[in-house]
Amino acid sequence: MKQYDVIIVGAGPGGIFAAYELMHRSPEKRIAVYEAGYSLEKRRCPIDGEKVKSCVRCPVCAIMSGFGGAGAFSDGKYNITNDFGGTLYEHIGRQKALELMRYVDDINVSHGGEGTRMFSTAGTKFKKLCLQNKLKLLDASVRHLGTDINYVVLENLYNEMKDHVDFHFRTPVEHIEHLPEGYRVVAGEESAECRACIVSVGRSGSKWMEQVCREMGIGTKSNRVDIGVRVELPAVIFSHLTDELYESKIVYRTEKFEDNVRTFCMNPYGMVVNENTNGIVTVNGHSYEGTEKRTENTNFALLVAKHFSEPFKDSNGYGESIARLSNMLGGGVIVQRFGDLVRGRRSTPQRIEEGLVTPTLAATPGDLSLVLPKRILDGIIEMIYALDKIAPGTANDDTLLYGVEVKFYNMEVDIDEHLETKYPGLYIIGDGSGVTHSLSHASASGVYVARRIAEQAQ
Repeated sequence: MKQYDVIIVGAGPGGIFAAYELMHRSPEKRIAVYEAGYSLEKRRCPIDGEKVKSCVRCPVCAIMSGFGGAGAFSDGKYNITNDFGGTLYEHIGRQKALELMRYVDDINVSHGGEGTRMFSTAGTKFKKLCLQNKLKLLDASVRHLGTDINYVVLENLYNEMKDHVDFHFRTPVEHIEHLPEGYRVVAGEESAECRACIVSVGRSGSKWMEQVCREMGIGTKSNRVDIGVRVELPAVIFSHLTDELYESKIVYRTEKFEDNVRTFCMNPYGMVVNENTNGIVTVNGHSYEGTEKRTENTNFALLVAKHFSEPFKDSNGYGESIARLSNMLGGGVIVQRFGDLVRGRRSTPQRIEEGLVTPTLAATPGDLSLVLPKRILDGIIEMIYALDKIAPGTANDDTLLYGVEVKFYNMEVDIDEHLETKYPGLYIIGDGSGVTHSLSHASASGVYVARRIAEQAQ
């Protein structure tokens, strides 16, 4: 039986920064990280755009799991704000949350992020422009690492930690057992014991997290699911926004249903990619800091948040059912021209090929109205026309919509102001807690818990 002081379940941003902080603040502690996916250098998606053009449903998705978590191959955007990205501030306070996010940014910059740019909405003229057109631009500072520099930062962090922390890759944890003096973590035929356990399994671990909470009697409450599409258009249409702000989080309240639709994960000069979550293929976006990998397109998500009340509790199941329908109709992701959508007809390969926007993802031309609920689709169409007023050309016929994009959130786990469950020494952090929804918030939650564990040992 392996014995550790601290076991961390999950090597995403929360787990990485928890391990990093513990290594520096309590170097005498024996720390282990258990991760279902591969180490960073072994994370390779088979889609190459030539021989393999679409998702082949690997047993472990290299995009979603492994060292770095789902954020490893993301755009590497660290938003420093309490306006979005989670509700960590409700547990630890607004000032502390911002302080920890800035601390994470300092670490990223010192581990390969030197020279990357920090963008800010402070004092921008676009806030007024948005308000004049019934849109709200949220406040934030954002560090853009890019997919390429983000990889370098993760590589440097791992190299610094690997001789001080035991990493167990391709070792999915099945159960966590509460012991009189700590916890036992069971991973197949392997098991290990620890005094404190930090669970940081991310969005892809939401189903497992729910199972653990049921087994251990930890309270949860229904969270939300975000459903929508990824928009792809010529980069010049949004360049006036992205050149100054890079990531513009814009919210629109629909006239018809008064639902909130928001932009998410904007990728200037980027590409659209597949994601595999629990065997369901959805869509996402990447972009790079280096100019050699840039495209002529910008992509971003338009998402509608759905909150459910009693008696329905399976918000993720609702999102999964919509994504499965897309997979059933299109064999994966569906792409449709905006002009075809508003005309009530499916897109065809010929219409896509003749359009002015060259797709960066090989997807099946189809009809998103057969997949997305009418209320959600109506909100997305309204939002596109609203964005067209601040970025003329957004509502062009040839603008591409990929579906579906779904952001799964864990049920919000019952944790206190220390991110600790009712079991002393068992902490739930990151996106798996339902509290954080971003790289920066997840990373900050890892630092916060690590400092608490280190202080208790003194």
